[in-house]
Order: sequence, then structure tokens, then C-alpha cells
Amino acid sequence: MISAAEITAIIEARHADPFGLLGPHRLPGGGTVLRAFIPGAETLSAEEAGGAIPLTRLHKAGFFEGLVPGPGHRWLQAGAGGVAWREGDPYAFGPSLGALDDHLLLEGTHHLLPARLGAHPVVLEGVAGWRFALWAPHAQRVSVVGDFNRWDGSRHPMRRRVDSGLWEIFLPGLHPAAAYKFEIRSREGMIMPLKADPYGFAAELRPGTASLLHTPDGHRWGDAAWLQARPARQARGQPMSIYEVHATSWKRHWDGRFWNWDELAAALIPYVVDLGFTHIELMPVMEHPLDMSWGYQPIGLHAPTARLGEPAGLKRFIDAAHQAEIGVLLDWVPAHFPKDAHGLAMFTGEPLYEHPDPRRGAHPDWGTAIYDFGRPEVLAFLVANALFWLREYHADGLRVDAVSSMIRLDYSRAEGEWAPNAEGGRENLDAVAFLRRLNALVRQEMPGALMIAEDATDRPGISRPPEEGGLGFHMKWNMGWMNDTLRYMALEPAQRPHHHRLMNFSILYAWNEDFLLPLSHDEVVHGKATLLGRMPEAGMDDWQRFANLRAYWGFMWGHPGKKLLFMGQEFAPWREWAESRELDWWLLQYPRHQGMQGLVRALNHLHRNEAALHALDHAPQGFGWIDANDAAHCDFAWLRFGGPDAPPIAVLSNFTPQPREFHRIGLPHAGQWDEVLNTDDLGWGGSGMGNPGGVRAVADTSHGFAASAMVTLPPLATIYLRYRAEGMDEHGER
Repeated sequence: MISAAEITAIIEARHADPFGLLGPHRLPGGGTVLRAFIPGAETLSAEEAGGAIPLTRLHKAGFFEGLVPGPGHRWLQAGAGGVAWREGDPYAFGPSLGALDDHLLLEGTHHLLPARLGAHPVVLEGVAGWRFALWAPHAQRVSVVGDFNRWDGSRHPMRRRVDSGLWEIFLPGLHPAAAYKFEIRSREGMIMPLKADPYGFAAELRPGTASLLHTPDGHRWGDAAWLQARPARQARGQPMSIYEVHATSWKRHWDGRFWNWDELAAALIPYVVDLGFTHIELMPVMEHPLDMSWGYQPIGLHAPTARLGEPAGLKRFIDAAHQAEIGVLLDWVPAHFPKDAHGLAMFTGEPLYEHPDPRRGAHPDWGTAIYDFGRPEVLAFLVANALFWLREYHADGLRVDAVSSMIRLDYSRAEGEWAPNAEGGRENLDAVAFLRRLNALVRQEMPGALMIAEDATDRPGISRPPEEGGLGFHMKWNMGWMNDTLRYMALEPAQRPHHHRLMNFSILYAWNEDFLLPLSHDEVVHGKATLLGRMPEAGMDDWQRFANLRAYWGFMWGHPGKKLLFMGQEFAPWREWAESRELDWWLLQYPRHQGMQGLVRALNHLHRNEAALHALDHAPQGFGWIDANDAAHCDFAWLRFGGPDAPPIAVLSNFTPQPREFHRIGLPHAGQWDEVLNTDDLGWGGSGMGNPGGVRAVADTSHGFAASAMVTLPPLATIYLRYRAEGMDEHGER
């Protein structure tokens, strides 16, 4: 006989084992008793073929009990105040997770967690419904709450899997797109703020914070040819020029509304194709509560943001990009997470996803929490999430944000504010092990996908294999190059001779890593000004500032390393980027801004078509100085090589407003060198100076080379000269 205390515990959602009491249970003497708690119900019956079996109400709150023929009664008919309704009995079903899920989660090797945890439409024991599963060890009780049960935590307490800390329940019926969260009673018995699903695949648009039931969209991918060719396309020696995009501010509707993924695909992808970029990099598209975080404080790590429409829209966008032969990289944030009440922070009333020691679990700069990289279940969560975006959304790679803060225990911490590792050092050994494991898994399971590190530390080997002491990334952002060269470009020309090393120093370490040269969103916000706005005002008029930026782009595209440019900078806006508005597209009515855009287009196409500008980015054999030390004239001259079958290209930069005519440079071959790009071209808004017919190198030694030529260096400009070998035409073709 059930006791009054047990009934009260069910009604108050304090019962330690609701599945042990509710639902059908065989009696010792034979027969089956069915118990149910339906708050507000006055009558309740168990459905039976050809009729219904009334149950007895034992408590006015809605607790019922009665004898039934057997355990197969899964639907209940309730009534109150003349209103009748039907609902499934989740306590009539057995578990749907298995021992293997428990084992792999605890081991930290469950790489398919998104397919097992969260909310999934399934058919269990012949009945369609939704399986909910959550990891919440030490919780006294977990309930799924939502539109379907009036957000009442007493309605659907979940089954606890003791071995792993997993909780699960199957709810028959339910309508797709219903909002839901989890109600958790902590170890101390406190009811936590409702938590969004860490594995939720869709979420409400802010300010809503609930997860949404998401039915698989059945998208039929059309990018098989792209994926098959991807390992070759994204190999080290291939061209890569990335257009970094904040998807909700590239363009907006006239009334400020966000574009959706399909609208973006129709406009952004052709734009990127036209400009010659090889890839789009999307700033985080995972759900996040605050627009001003730009997505770098995500809460719904498995849910594309609702700002851009349904999750399937992102799949259509990536599919369309692939069919246009454009790769798509996603920014991914495993370094930290926000402390919003509905997120991962203090998930069960105590540290769970974050490290329990605040010296390792709290970020001093961003007010966020830091993952516990040493906890196997947390590692499984992060690894499975990375693979989820690569598998389910066909992303071509992940740009891992804030790697510096992950691998340094003393990152942004003063002496005494951080604890050394077991070896007495400052490296976060757990984070290092996590990144090595993740990168190895991506290489193994997702051939051709790229892992790119945003890292500003001096730790060697970020893009080297773990067996060589590295972290296993494919590429690393070259933050040193970015900071040094932008400092130089902001100087007045008269000051530049004293800072010559800012421009040539990067070559000393250019092949220590496989580098990507970034001019990202971080460089055009928070008072830093746009790239054009960084050009010096003193001693320069507007024409010279535009020319200065054009020369810098020529320098960048000629420098070893892959390229990244933040959206909008291609047409040189004056205003800093802001996430709250679209780009200043109206500037393209003016020739100077059109010219900047045209130059980026020309640089990208040249970068793709000329092996000398990309094939040996990763090797010192692809580069050679002509003159690195002409500080007095602010000149730089070097050669790029692409292998025995690729004509070499000479890159010459003049960072003064004075043109230099009859300037002799050494070259490796006598003969014709065609000017294939000049940032001072009239078409880009320049003065038109240059070498329109190319130059003729003769057997006269200079700069240590057997041949040399007299060239014209336009003011504030970069020019590219391509060698025309015997039998080649002016396009470099035989």
C-alpha cells in the first residue's frame, strides 16, 4: 500500500525515484497497479482497447491509483471541470539510453553525445514521442518543463541513471517547436533557475531563453563533390583568402530586421565569389543571449542562433556556398562561457562545466566561466560539439577562439592570482591535452576539415603535430604580423625609417608555424578605427590615406601566409563596425571606395591564379628577400616562388609619398618581368604611375642576384612583377 508520505513526495517533486512509484507496477500477489500524478485532474482513466479503466483519486492534487490488466497502458484520459484531455504516461516506458552511454560519457570518449543527449523525436515501444536526456550528477531531482506541462517541475521528473549522472525521460506525443527547459533540484535541495538544454538544437530568439523541440529537417545535401575534393582544396599549398562575416550585420532590412540565411545566401555568396575569396568565416552563429557579444559568449552550443531563422537555413547556406566552390569556416568558442542563469554556469548548484577553482574556472577579463578541461564529461561535451558542427552542418573547419587564454594559467592574471600546474609551470596541461586530442580526432574523422587557432602566445608548435610537441592545429593566426604592420602603417612617412623592423621582422619567424594573416573584426572596433581610419592623418591627405591602405593590402597579399579580411573593409569604410547596423554600403557610390573593392578583387584573383603567391606559403623555399633593409626610403622588395613550373613574382612596396623612378632591383632571371598588379593603378584610385609594359632585366648584378632591372616605384604603392619565361605569354601561360 502506498503511503501518504510517498504521495506527498511525488506531489512536491521530492521523491527520490518517481519511476519506482509512478506508472504500471506488478503486485507481489499478481496483477498490475497503475499510478499517475496529473495536477488539476479530477478524474483519470487508463485507456483500454474498447474502453477505459477508471483510476481512484487518492489526493485532490491529482494523484491516482488503480488496478489494470497489465503493463501496456500508455495513454491516460483526464478530466476536470467538464474539460477532458488525453496525455501519454511517460512512466509506462522503459529506459532508452544504455550502459554504453554511461560508460563512454564517464570515460570522456562519447563523440556522439548530441545524438544521445538533448531532446530527440523517437519511437519507443511502438509509440512516437520525444526522448529527453541530460547530464546532471549530484542533482537530487531533474524535471523537464515546458509548454506541454505548464512549466511545472512536479509533472515530469526524470529517471536517474545512477552510474553516470545522466537523467532521461520519454514523453509521448508533444508538438514540434515546443519550448522547454530543465528544472533541477541541487544536492542541497535548492531549486535552480530553469536551465536551457546544453544539447538543444534550436532556441528561442532573445530575450527568450528556452530551448525548442527540433525535428530533423531532412536537408538533402548537394555538396558531395565539394566534400570529396575538400582535402585537396584545403591542403597547405592551396590558396586561401577568407572573408570574415558577422552574419547579422553584413546587411539588414530597411527597418533594421535581420536577414535570414536564405537571403544571405542569395546575396553574400555571389558577392564573395565575385571578389575572389576562397572562404567565408562566420563569427559565432551558436545561440547567444547578448548581441554585443558578437556570439563569443554562447549558451546554445548546438543551436544556430534564431536571429537568422530556422537551423536548417544554416545548412542551406553552407550547401549553397559549397556548390559555389566557397568554403565555410565557423568560429568556435571552447575557452569560456557566460554566467547567465539559464546557461551552463553552476548548472546543478555547484561547478560542473566550469573548473571549481576560481583561479582556473573564472575569466577575469570577460566575467565568464572557464571549462574544466580536466573533467572527462566536459571534454566529451566539447569534443562532440566540435564534431557536431563539422558533421551535421558540413562546416569546413573551426577557428578556435581565444586559445591563448586556454593554454596559459596566468592569462590576464597577476602574480598570486593563478596556480601553477603539477610541474610548476604556467601552461594549462589539461587544456593542451584537450586541444591535441580534439585536433587529432578532427584529422582522423573529418578529412580535409581545418582547425585554426587564434593564439597570441609565444608557445611554439601551435600548428605542429603533437608528436613534435605541438597542439596539432592546421594554422595559427599571425597576431604579431598584424600588430606590427598596423603600427607601421599608422606612422607618418617621416617616422617610418625608424621603425623599419616592424615590417620585415615577421619573416624571421614566418615558417615557425603555418600562419594566417588576419585583419579581423577585432581591429576595427572599440576606438581602434577602421583600417582606413588607422592610416595617419598628420602629413597625409585623403588620397594618400587611401593609397597607404592600398599599398598595405598589396604588401599583405604578397607576404607569405593565408589571408583574412573582415567584411566591409574591402571598400574602406570610415566608420567603425557596429553589430547593431549593416555595413556602410552607400560608400560604394564613390569611386575611391569602388577602387578599394576592385583592388581586393584583383588581389584575390591573382592570389588564386599565381602559384608563387600561395603554393609555398608554408616553406622558406617560397620566399627570398631582394632588399629588406632600405629603411631610409621605406622600401621593401622580395620574391615569391611557387615551384619549378611556376613563374616567380617580385613584390615591391614603397611606403613614402615620393615616387622612385629608375630604381634598380636585383632579380634571379634576366628577361621580361610583367607588371601584373599595381596598387597605384588609375582603376583603384591611384596616380597611374608604374611599369605598364613591364621591365627588362639584364645580366647586371644587384642585391646579390645575377640580373637586375630598373623599375618605377609609385608613391605609397605596391607592385607585383611576374617573370615571363621563354615560351610564355604575358599571362604567364605557355
